[in-house]
Amino acid sequence: MPRSARSFADDLRGRADDDLAALLLARPDLARPAPADITSLAARASTRASVQRALEHLDARLLHLVEALLVVGAEGAPSALGASRSAVDDGIRELWHQALVWRSPDGWRTARAVGETLTHPAGLGRSASDLDVRLADLAVGSEGDFDAVTRAYNALSPRAQAVIDQLRWTSARGSFTTQTLRDVRRELVGAGLMVAIDGERGSDAVIPREVGLALRGGRLYREAWAPPTAEMTHVEQASADDAAAGDVLDLLWRLDEVVAAWDAQPPRVLRTGGVAVRDHRRTAVAIDSSSDRTAFVLELSYAAGLLAPDGEADPLWRPTEFYDEWATWTPARRWAHLAFAWRDTTRAASLAGQTIDGTLVNVLGKDASWPLMRARRADVLATLAALEAGSAPTTEQVDALLRWKRPLRLPEGAPTRADDVLREAGWLGVTGRGALTSAGRALLAVPSDDSVPTSEANLESVAALMAASMPQPVSQVMLQGDLTAIAPGPLTEEVATFMRRSADVESRGGATVFRFTESSIRRLLDHGVSSGEALEALRRHSMTPVPQALEYLLGDVARRYGHLRVGSVGSYVRSDDEGSLDALVADSSLASLQLRRIASTVCVSPLPASTLLDVLREHRHAPVAETSDGGVVVRTEAVKRSPTPGRRSTPVRVVRLDGEEATAMTQRMREAEKSAVRPSQHDERTRIPSSDPTVTLTSLQDAAADRAPVWIGYVDASGDIKRALFRPTSVSGGRVVGQIGDNTTTTRSFSIHRITGVAPA
Repeated sequence: MPRSARSFADDLRGRADDDLAALLLARPDLARPAPADITSLAARASTRASVQRALEHLDARLLHLVEALLVVGAEGAPSALGASRSAVDDGIRELWHQALVWRSPDGWRTARAVGETLTHPAGLGRSASDLDVRLADLAVGSEGDFDAVTRAYNALSPRAQAVIDQLRWTSARGSFTTQTLRDVRRELVGAGLMVAIDGERGSDAVIPREVGLALRGGRLYREAWAPPTAEMTHVEQASADDAAAGDVLDLLWRLDEVVAAWDAQPPRVLRTGGVAVRDHRRTAVAIDSSSDRTAFVLELSYAAGLLAPDGEADPLWRPTEFYDEWATWTPARRWAHLAFAWRDTTRAASLAGQTIDGTLVNVLGKDASWPLMRARRADVLATLAALEAGSAPTTEQVDALLRWKRPLRLPEGAPTRADDVLREAGWLGVTGRGALTSAGRALLAVPSDDSVPTSEANLESVAALMAASMPQPVSQVMLQGDLTAIAPGPLTEEVATFMRRSADVESRGGATVFRFTESSIRRLLDHGVSSGEALEALRRHSMTPVPQALEYLLGDVARRYGHLRVGSVGSYVRSDDEGSLDALVADSSLASLQLRRIASTVCVSPLPASTLLDVLREHRHAPVAETSDGGVVVRTEAVKRSPTPGRRSTPVRVVRLDGEEATAMTQRMREAEKSAVRPSQHDERTRIPSSDPTVTLTSLQDAAADRAPVWIGYVDASGDIKRALFRPTSVSGGRVVGQIGDNTTTTRSFSIHRITGVAPA
């Protein structure tokens, strides 16, 4: 166990270099900026902000131990927690490594700011001394008689007992607003179980800490000093990985469908950023998905740099130039890039569609950015990673584990967002059948810093684990007589492109079902594929013979395809079939085209050729565009792309302290400490060295708490720097009050900014 020290700073000075380096790694805020020496480190480690941050990272086991040390001390902690002496000693050692406790000659003490942060440990009230009440005036008595408290409780009226039962394990303070409750308050105060806060006519009262501990039977918590346990569902790891692979393929398909839909009809960028509700719904229909899942796909694509505004005067949302590169990667590598982006982004897709402070949150809008979501995601995933492989906990079980892991950040009633994170992890394939996948575990093992998303080694290693579970792409489909085709797995790029142009997706799952229709065949012919080439491609890409019904459909559409020809006059329609033109001119539904016959085989219209083409196709005709010399115009997909933004759409920058840097920092602090003037070297002629303002303030606060004298250097009214032996009594409002020298009757006050340095006396 660590040796005792006379102060918190001396405790740090007495630590080995390895212990100091471990402290910097455990509490990295102490290293930014690098402390000048160990005295500065001690001052920074005892500030309220740093201690608050350290306490927020404690699990309930260590937090409860800290509270036990504040209430009953190290000796009483085992009985207060219902734990063994060895378990408590192990916990205290962990807290010492984090500089939250130190060992004084009188025993273990918490850092000063711990008590300032945890003002009501374990929900207990203030002590009798803080309430300015004598123990002898309370039911607990001067000796802490628990039996006397029990007797006082048993003597209460049923109504008063009910009040104590309600407050016993929750909050020490109660408000008694009605006359009946005021009578109960008077009874409880008279019994010595509560203390009136605001006099006889007030309505509030509090249970003093000593009485509250006695009412709990000396225990701080009703529950055992152990993490929550519950029976969890377990799945085979291979089964979880296989299920996730199917989710990954489904996600990649939906993302590609978003790009196809936005290529054809890009949505406008709202003035406040984001996508309009109408466009959000239209995209959900295009990818056959729910609104919240569509929001997830869009936010994920944006975080991964695949979607962005195009930067025009009237901006539109478009796929980025990077999307075209990303689309050429293997499915597993594409997924790995998305997974890293999701892990590190501050975007919260679950907020889209909600109303916050009277404002609707639009998908991809600025209000859908919530930095705390990154921390929530990390906590949930770390909880899954800590479980046995194959564990598939429920949302309620994850909630309980999160509250145990981060009790200060996630008290009872605070939303954990575990349901949102688990749902998104399932859609993304980080989990499968509720269990963390092998690839998901590897994803979490990669440190989260700015170099990760561009690291090819990390990307490939995570992608390799996902690729091991993904089915190999197939190059053939099964054509069926009902004009459908079944793809038994992911298709190769060539086959996928052909099927996307020639057929519509009817359903997805373990296999993809495509359906051939007149419009889908026309779409294929519009890409410049002849009927013969289409039939040959069908035979080449099918593991079954081409059904007769599909051949008939292809031939029928091809025969009618191109009979009508559209050019620019305004525009004209030309056909060798005079009957077809007769039917067009006589069709009243085409009156808006204002067709006029100028020859037996030619009609003209004042409308543009593109409009004429669209209207004729809407009325189930199959025209083609032609050039001035009669050549057929093959439609090309001229798509626009947005500039690729920075690969990281999150403003969060994480820079981690590594072991080598922590060791070097420790050595520099040790060297600076050796060259510093020690307190024992001070005499009347020695000037107090200047110290950091944080060190000055913390040293004075420590001295006031311990009622210990210190040497101070200060600037007097004439501007001269002087030194004095000073006994501070209080520090607040930027001033310190105390006595100078051996005169303990005269009080002197200094402004903190006029004190140049402090050294222990």
